[in-house]
Amino acid sequence: MSNHSNQNAVPEAKGALNRFKFEVADELGVPLKEGYNGDLTSRQNGSVGGYMVKKMIEAQERQMAGGDEIME
Repeated sequence: MSNHSNQNAVPEAKGALNRFKFEVADELGVPLKEGYNGDLTSRQNGSVGGYMVKKMIEAQERQMAGGDEIME
C-alpha cells in the first residue's frame, strides 16, 4: 500500500487550486503551462509553490483576525 502525500485534503478544491497555481505563476513570470513542465527549473517550480503557500497563510491570518477577505 503506497502513501501519497500530494493528494488534496479537499478533492473538491482541486480546480480552484490549479487556477490559483496558474495565477501565481503568471504573477511571478514563470511560464507554467498545462501538461508537461519539465523544461522549468526547480527554482521556478519552487517559487510558485512557495508563493502559493505564503498567500494562503496570509489569507488564513486575515480570516482569523476577523477579516473576511479570501485569497485574491
